[in-house]
Amino acid sequence: KQIEKATQRDAADSDFAKMTHEINDRPLIRNEWPLVFHMKEIDPGISFHEWVEEVMKVYRENLAPERRLLLDRFALADVAMKVVGVGSVGTRCAVALYMSGENHPLFLQIKEARPSVLEPFCGAAPFKHPGERVVFCQRLMQAASDVFLAPTHGPLRPYYVRQLRDAKVSPDVGIMNKDNLVNYAKACGWALARAHKRSGDAVMLSGYMGRSDAFSDAMAKFARAYAKQNEADYDALVAATRSGRVKAQI
Repeated sequence: KQIEKATQRDAADSDFAKMTHEINDRPLIRNEWPLVFHMKEIDPGISFHEWVEEVMKVYRENLAPERRLLLDRFALADVAMKVVGVGSVGTRCAVALYMSGENHPLFLQIKEARPSVLEPFCGAAPFKHPGERVVFCQRLMQAASDVFLAPTHGPLRPYYVRQLRDAKVSPDVGIMNKDNLVNYAKACGWALARAHKRSGDAVMLSGYMGRSDAFSDAMAKFARAYAKQNEADYDALVAATRSGRVKAQI
């Protein structure tokens, strides 16, 4: 049922109905403070309009020619800042609305790319900026990447662009029984391991892990510690909310 829903749903049309409104017969992204909003300056002295122009111009140039042809069927209608997931808190992220001549919407997400946390230990990756590294690694690890995925940059920061929502399936783990949950976890682990095997040196990885259970035991130990840390963080957040130190908003 989830697969059928994902393949039949038009995510762009669904987002268009939820995220936009018309002003003077022009579709614009609706402000939903504090998660979606327009602004005059993206950085001190840099207008939002100037930032959008540079980011999307460089993005178009970095698309493969056949995908640039697809993008050129659409015209940029509006761009707004958008607060996204935990991993991107504090970074510049935005959503761009494009419209075709037949009034079909296309939503692209602009995400600031940060240096890898491994750079202090392994040195900088051989790319012009972190946006190129993110796109390269996604294409390397994923069996099929977003057709509109490409790096870009603004006046001060590196970015990459992708579709706001692609066809995705999210299994409902809340209704799984124990056996199904274990099998689902195994499938996720297998997919992640395969992606890393595709993107790394398989021989070197195999030699490093060896034939003992030391590596798998270390991963299991880390997973248990990570789960305990998540629970501790949640308890700390609940306590801070109840004491009034943190304001909860639903």
